[in-house]
Amino acid sequence: MSIADFSGRSRLDACPGALQVHPAADGGLARVRVPGGRLTPSQLRELADAATAYGNGVIELTSRANVQVRGLGPENPGSGPENGFAARMARAGLLPSATHERIRNILASPLTGVDGPAEPNDPGRPAGSAEPNKFGRPNKPTGPAQPGGIDEPSRPSGPSGGDAPNGTKTNGCGIADITPLVGELDRRLCARPALATLPGRFMFALDDGRGDVAGLGADATILPTAPDEAALLLAGTDTGLRVPLDEAVTVLLAAAEAFLDELATRDVTAWRIAELPDGPSRIATRVRTALGLPDTPPFEPVRPHVVTSGPVGVIESTDRRGNRTGVTGETGPGKAAGHGDRDTDGPGNEGTRVALGVAIPLGRLTSAQALLLADAASGGEIRLTPWRGVVLPGLDRAEVTGTAARLEAAGLVVDPASPWIGVTACTGRPGCAKSLADVQADAATAIGMAPPSATSPPGSEPPSKGEPSTTSPAGSELGMAPPSTMGPGTDTLPVHWAGCARRCGRPRGRVADVIATGDGYRLELDGTALTCSGIEETAAAVAAARGEM
Repeated sequence: MSIADFSGRSRLDACPGALQVHPAADGGLARVRVPGGRLTPSQLRELADAATAYGNGVIELTSRANVQVRGLGPENPGSGPENGFAARMARAGLLPSATHERIRNILASPLTGVDGPAEPNDPGRPAGSAEPNKFGRPNKPTGPAQPGGIDEPSRPSGPSGGDAPNGTKTNGCGIADITPLVGELDRRLCARPALATLPGRFMFALDDGRGDVAGLGADATILPTAPDEAALLLAGTDTGLRVPLDEAVTVLLAAAEAFLDELATRDVTAWRIAELPDGPSRIATRVRTALGLPDTPPFEPVRPHVVTSGPVGVIESTDRRGNRTGVTGETGPGKAAGHGDRDTDGPGNEGTRVALGVAIPLGRLTSAQALLLADAASGGEIRLTPWRGVVLPGLDRAEVTGTAARLEAAGLVVDPASPWIGVTACTGRPGCAKSLADVQADAATAIGMAPPSATSPPGSEPPSKGEPSTTSPAGSELGMAPPSTMGPGTDTLPVHWAGCARRCGRPRGRVADVIATGDGYRLELDGTALTCSGIEETAAAVAAARGEM
C-alpha cells in the first residue's frame, strides 16, 4: 500500500509496554521506554534482576534505544499494575507514568556532551528573515547541506570528524549538549493528558547537531543548526521552521499535538506522521499556527544522512580545533581526552575521563552481561544507542583498557573492526510464530564462519579501497564492488537477518537483507536477489556482500 492510498489503519496501535504485555510465542513481551537511552547503574541492575526473575534472563535493546524482556510467565498478566515486572520497573524509576508509558519514545545523540564541543562555523550562510518568530528570534534558513540525502549512508557517528548536516564544522562532535532537553521533554510529555493517546510508535528525536539520530526517521526531530537555534524535522523532512534551542521541547510537543489534531480532523487511524499524505507539510502548518510563527522564507533544507553504526571503542573528547584535551587543559595530538571533572593530581593521564562505546551482538544482553556493564559504569551512567549498543561515559582513562578487556571476555564488542558491527536480526524462532528460521542462531553461525581475513590481525594493513579481488565468492552475482574494497567494522555494509518477509527490526539505510525462505535464505541487496540453500552458502554470500572475503 502506498502512502497516497492511505485511508487509515484498521486498528489502533498495540505496541507493547511494561504494563501492556504482548503475548508472543515464547511468553509475554514487555517493552520499557528509556528516554534518551539514559540508565543509571542501579536501573540496569534492576532490569537484569527482573529479566531473570520474570523472563528469559535476556534484555533486548531496540532500535529506539529502549529495552524489552521476553518470556514473561503467567504471573505477569497482559496489562495492569498487578504485573510483577512492571512493579519492579516502577520502583526503579523506569515507569514514571502509567498513562504515558508507551509514548516516551525519545531518541537522543548518545555522545552529546561526551566527546567535546563543536566549533560553529558556517561562512556563506544565507541571510535570514528579519521577521521575528513567536520567540522573538529571526526565522533563519540554514547553510548548505551535505551532498546526498536522507536515504544515503553516512560516516558513522563518533569522534571521526566531519560536518553536521547543515554544513557546520563539528570535528565529529555536536553543536550543543542536548542532555537537559531529554528530561524536559519527558516531564512535559507525561504532564499533558491529551498526549497519552499518541500511538506507541510515535517517536521524538533530539539531535545535538552531528546528524546521528536526525536521519533515523523520527516523527518529530530537533536538529541544532547553530548553538542557539534548531530546525524542526517532521518524518525526516525539514519543515523550514527555525526556533531557539531552548524552545525545542515546546515545538516538539506542538508537533505531537498537531498530529493528533490532524488525525481527528481526517477521522483516520495512523501511527506515524509519514503515513499521512502530505503529513509533514500539514503538521508544520498546524505547528506554525499554534505557536504564531511567521511563514517560512526560502531556505536550504538540512538533509541528515542515515547513520548505520553506533560508536564503538574508546571515545576521547576534543576541543574546538579537533585536538584531544588533557587533564590540565593542554591540547594536542599527544594529549589524552578529558570529560567531566578533571583530576589533575596525577603526573600523567590517570585522572582523564573518556567514554567507551560497546556493541551488543544482535542487541541481546544476558543478565550477567548487564550486571557487568552496570559495574563498569564508573561514570554513573549507561547510554543505550539506537544501533543496539551502549556508551559508558566518564570512565577513568587509566582503567578503560581493563574495562574493555572484561567486557570483551564476557562476549561484548569493543573493537570497531569486529564482524559483529552492523549485524542485526529479528526475533526469529522460537519467539516469533511467523518466523521460518532461528535467524539469531544462524546469524551467529555465519559470523563464526567468517574467514580469517574478516578481522585483520593487530598491526596488519587493511586492503586498499578499490583493490581488485582475485576470487569470485558467492555473492558476487549481486553486482557488489570487489569484496576487498570494504573491510569489516563501521564502514562495512549492514546486514539484517529476517525470519520472514516482514523484516521486523530492519535498520534504515542501505542494508543487505537475509530473509528466511523455509529451506534456506534469500539475500537481497539493491534490488537484486540471490537464493542460498544452506547456512554455509548463505554465510559465504553475506561475507562476500560485506567485503569479508
